[in-house]
Amino acid sequence: MLNISSNKITDKVNHTSYSSLKKVESRKSGKWVKRLITIFFLLIFISMFLPWTQNIRSKGEVTALQPEHRPQSIQSIIAGRIEKWFVMEGDYVEKGDTIMFVSEIKDEYFDPDLLERTRAQLNAKEMAVGSYREKVKALDNRIEALLETNQLKLQQARNKAQQARLKVESDSMDYQAAIINYEIAQEQHDRILDLYEEGLKSLTDLENRRLSMRKEEAEMISAQNKLLTSQNEVINAEVELSSIQAQYRDAVAKAESDKYTTLSGLYESEAEITKLENQYTNYSVRQGMYYITAPINGYITQAIQSGIGETLKEGDQIVSIMPADYELAVEMYVRPLDLPLLQKGQDVRIQFDGWPAIVFSGWPEQSYGTYGGEIFAIDRFITRNGKYRVLVAPDPEEPEWPEVLRLGAGTSNMVLLKDVPVWYELWRNINGFPPDFYAPAKDENNTEKK
Repeated sequence: MLNISSNKITDKVNHTSYSSLKKVESRKSGKWVKRLITIFFLLIFISMFLPWTQNIRSKGEVTALQPEHRPQSIQSIIAGRIEKWFVMEGDYVEKGDTIMFVSEIKDEYFDPDLLERTRAQLNAKEMAVGSYREKVKALDNRIEALLETNQLKLQQARNKAQQARLKVESDSMDYQAAIINYEIAQEQHDRILDLYEEGLKSLTDLENRRLSMRKEEAEMISAQNKLLTSQNEVINAEVELSSIQAQYRDAVAKAESDKYTTLSGLYESEAEITKLENQYTNYSVRQGMYYITAPINGYITQAIQSGIGETLKEGDQIVSIMPADYELAVEMYVRPLDLPLLQKGQDVRIQFDGWPAIVFSGWPEQSYGTYGGEIFAIDRFITRNGKYRVLVAPDPEEPEWPEVLRLGAGTSNMVLLKDVPVWYELWRNINGFPPDFYAPAKDENNTEKK
């Protein structure tokens, strides 16, 4: 009792009859209380210097580390009508197993003999291409024959023209000789005429010389006529040579025109063959798409489409599948304020929903039921919830995560930062300061390799 009041009851109460009151009022109890208070504050003071691991708390969920290991939906590549289901929800399927059979709903693919008819068109076009190629070869042979014949005809015409030129030279020489003979006969006639006038020659001699002169004149005119005829033959030979060149040039040009026309048809047919081959391949691949198969080994989780007879469009989702083999990871979201404190390879403590745990946020080594992880990737762009997504992979040096974990399970995460005294952490929180930034130590072996 403190005995503060002026109305004391000490004399009115028998202290010996109350053992508890006796112990409290004794001097020994006061000493023990002082000792306990001293020890308590001493422990608190000592604990202020204990190491405290700064951390960032955030919520997250279990996901797959690789994108191809995450749940995905199987889509219909072609439009069709559901005819038969081969799986049920929860079934395990291997890669290539048939999930569904769909039938065709587009009228351009209704023909059951579509592939055979397309193949027949393709064969016909291939035969047409072969005919075009043979025609091109025939035209090439024709052009070659025309060129050879042209050379022979030209050589023949050149020889004929050369003969005509030589004949002109020969007739020219005959003409010149006839002119000389005529001039000689004319001079002889003139001399006989002078002698006849002088009475030294008879009239008969004069008439004989005149007759000889007329014969030489006739031979000169005949030689001149032959010369002109030979010159005409030269002109005709040259005209014939030009005519042969023009004739064969026209024939070769016509054959080449036919060849290029044939080549044009050949190229068009080859283009049509390529188009038909592409079309045939598309038809073949499309018929293989009537059976929708599993792209990976996994479990059918949900049938998005249901029933028989429903129609699908291109890209419609059919079922969702969960890969059978996957590597777990944790997807957590941190505030932009905490983002600069995060680095790849940083340690993270994870508490999974459904797994009991005792968590001391500042003393991770004293926490039980938590699992280790390390930051694998940090998004460069903020998400719609105003936070940044961080992907955490299992720490290979820590115990393995539970095997029965499923994707989508919730997690509570602690990103471990710098070790500081407890008093510093209290002072930081009271003042509202952010955690201390530090860069995790790099692996010396990796540094040496680099």
